[in-house]
Amino acid sequence: MENDTVQLRNPTEVRMSQMVLPCHANHRGQLSTGQLLKWIDTAACLSAERHAGCPCVTASMDDIYFEHTISVGQVVNLKTKVNRAFNSSMEVGIQVTSEDLCSGNEWDVCEAYATFVAQAQEGRKVKLKPLIPRTEEEHLEHSIAAERRRMRLIHTDIIKDLLSRSSLQDERSHDRGEKREVLAQKTRVESVELVLPPHANHQGNTFGGQIMAWMENVATIAASRLCHMHPTLKTIEMFHFRGPSQVGDRLILKAIVNNAFKDSMEVGVCVEAFCHEVEVPRRHINSAFMTFMVLDENNHPRILPRIKPEPGDGERRYKEANARRKIRLDRKYVTSCKQSEVPLSVPWDPSNQVYLSYNNVSALKMLMSKNNWTLASEIEKVRLYTLEDNHFLSFKVEMTVSIEARKAFILLSDLRRRSQWDSYYQKCELVQQVDADDAIYHVISTVRTAENRLQDFIILASRRLPCDMGDPHVVAFRSVTLPSHPPSPDYVRAETLCAGFGIWAEDEHRTKISYYNQFTPGLVSYITTNIAGLSSDFYTTFQGCERFLMENKSDIACEIETLSLWSPEESNF
Repeated sequence: MENDTVQLRNPTEVRMSQMVLPCHANHRGQLSTGQLLKWIDTAACLSAERHAGCPCVTASMDDIYFEHTISVGQVVNLKTKVNRAFNSSMEVGIQVTSEDLCSGNEWDVCEAYATFVAQAQEGRKVKLKPLIPRTEEEHLEHSIAAERRRMRLIHTDIIKDLLSRSSLQDERSHDRGEKREVLAQKTRVESVELVLPPHANHQGNTFGGQIMAWMENVATIAASRLCHMHPTLKTIEMFHFRGPSQVGDRLILKAIVNNAFKDSMEVGVCVEAFCHEVEVPRRHINSAFMTFMVLDENNHPRILPRIKPEPGDGERRYKEANARRKIRLDRKYVTSCKQSEVPLSVPWDPSNQVYLSYNNVSALKMLMSKNNWTLASEIEKVRLYTLEDNHFLSFKVEMTVSIEARKAFILLSDLRRRSQWDSYYQKCELVQQVDADDAIYHVISTVRTAENRLQDFIILASRRLPCDMGDPHVVAFRSVTLPSHPPSPDYVRAETLCAGFGIWAEDEHRTKISYYNQFTPGLVSYITTNIAGLSSDFYTTFQGCERFLMENKSDIACEIETLSLWSPEESNF
């Protein structure tokens, strides 16, 4: 058994344990978050370099939520591994736990995802070898890494779009008469750090973790100036390193409180670099947004003073902090909804559409990555599989069709055409074409309830082209709540938990199509009949699907050409 475990271990995996000493701690005897960020960056960089076989630098870090503090004398355990390699960049997954050696207790501290870029040497272009996932967990992380990468590339646009399309209400607008108000400029901090050899790697580039530690230090000072107490860092927003800095550079770090909410505040930090020996403008290295709280002796958050922003840029930062907070809350709501809880539908609005799309596709990819499907029946090469996982029952219908994968992708992603082959679809109307990838439909089914009323659905359909060779085309479905389409007395509003298609190209003219659906037992009464093999509904439906694809594959040449012009967004790394 030990040998099997070793063989399955990801070759890029790094495990690091660090004892928290007084020199690592803050005034409260807790591990400094800046020190933790340095350890995170070090372990993650080792994983990246194991895969790349060459030096790597930190390109970005996704949002980090700190769930637990770590005290002096406790141990920090870090586990990092490369989830997926792209062209010259990699996503590294990071798990941090803390351990009390005396009691044996362990706590989850945070999870994070970092992007590292392989450094070209001697003018050669780096092309990373693909990472081959071995376990179910690695297959899942490998698949969803493409979705997270997509989110990183559009993160800045999400903020701009929200600011331009929605009016955000200040949650503290009702208490403007409150006397405790602090001028934002009083929280301003500026500091200079000289990059020395201990702060850099063997190529002379400053460690990303060291820069993050310096940023956390000035942000903590700015937060303290607002509340005159010692704040606790709870969240670091996703950020990107815009360029490197080297030994000998001076780093200018600036921090200011952008906005103070009831019990949290956002601090903005900016880092610029310059070399005193060369007359060149300062280089923008990084910007980040950190959320702090002030906790009382019972670990409960205190009410904070209001902030009065500076005119001009200060007011802009104040509004943007509101936007980022709304996005954080929407994202946490979308991603924390437990699938066993009702309602399954999540409200749709412009601020959460990107995260709903991400969650929609990720949930389907998670279902697709399961490897314990059981073959329930097979009729003329249409195979029905089932999966019982915790409180959920899922099914998968699979077949191979003589059609090009992209043609099948286009035909199956348009729900308006599904009634042509699926007898459970009576009518489908396009409610909103959100963008090239996402659309919302109103579906009326042919299934009647006990009250003899038809069921209807509001469905978000999210589609994705393959990121790499071997990836499937994906079309994911889930229910959303749309204010413009409330439940009607004519129908019973039903909900789809997780459903969709995975479409794999077997060769130029043959495609494997798998349809997935996940639900709680009893949600759809007819499913048990089909699973028990007492009905051939699935076979009939998907035989109709095959006929539909074959009859219409010649009518979408224009759409194929348009789709070919579109490809997943590329970045410089």
